[in-house]
Amino acid sequence: MDLLAIVGLIVVIYFLIYMICPWFLECDLNLALHEKFGKSIRSLEEKVVWITGASSGIGEHLAYVLADAGCNLVLSARRKEELDRVKANCLRRNLNLNDSHILVIPLDICKISNHETAFKEVISKLGRLDILVNNAGRSQRAQWEQIELSVDKEMFDLNVFSQISLSRLVGKYFLEVGAGHLVVTSSFAGLAAVPYSGTYCATKHALHGYFKSFMIEKLGQNVPVTMICPGPVQTDFLSVAYTDKFGETYGENTKVSVKNKVSVERCAVLMGIAIANQLPEVWISKPMVLQLLYLNIYYPNIGTWIFKVLGPTFLQRLRDDKAKI
Repeated sequence: MDLLAIVGLIVVIYFLIYMICPWFLECDLNLALHEKFGKSIRSLEEKVVWITGASSGIGEHLAYVLADAGCNLVLSARRKEELDRVKANCLRRNLNLNDSHILVIPLDICKISNHETAFKEVISKLGRLDILVNNAGRSQRAQWEQIELSVDKEMFDLNVFSQISLSRLVGKYFLEVGAGHLVVTSSFAGLAAVPYSGTYCATKHALHGYFKSFMIEKLGQNVPVTMICPGPVQTDFLSVAYTDKFGETYGENTKVSVKNKVSVERCAVLMGIAIANQLPEVWISKPMVLQLLYLNIYYPNIGTWIFKVLGPTFLQRLRDDKAKI
């Protein structure tokens, strides 16, 4: 067999692996390999981790995973009573932690003027910061042409500009001390457009532009970025999702779907593995949605054709287990 034939065979095997493996995984192949052979979440023990959006959903369960690993935590969100509940649960899960290991800082992330005060409190009370997890944000369900521009502005303030403001503040600190780690909760919607979430898709795409630019600028400076991209996850996100009208929330309970949605607990564990191994970008999803993303990214012509055949109704059913918004 000549060299070209060998190279061709390797390429075919490579692509076959990436076509077949997603049908048996809940994450991309790189993350799956690191879960099996990479650093464990326990390697983060004693790290100081600040999680925004920590009062519910993915942020809450990531706090539990990191508490189990022995991390010192800073929990931020608007609802102090919910943060106190999460803190109490963390302390119950790991009896080696005490009150001083978990700091609750109520913070409306959109009030950018409060970011510096909150950051100084973290440094003052815990002595340092090792990892910032930008997890605050909200989803959306709306017809594209009906979305009021005020909704676009409000969503960008929450999902993008507030994250960038806090990350720039913390990023300067990381560069000064010579180490740190920025983690961003993005979405499949930040990699490929999805129906009925036009503004949400735009905000998540924007995060990739901002943070990947930082990632390239700071190569070799020991401040990695990890972009976490979940597909459908079993959280109650729809109740507070944006719609097409300013000040309105979708207000619908999220349906339970074992088939199409990754459990929030599993998502948090995979996030912990991604953080421990400082992976630049990870995808977390059930096989059907994961395979569609692989097709869209690696085989764009085929992916576009398949999306056209499946149509928005099918894709919406995968996300929310219903055909209409």
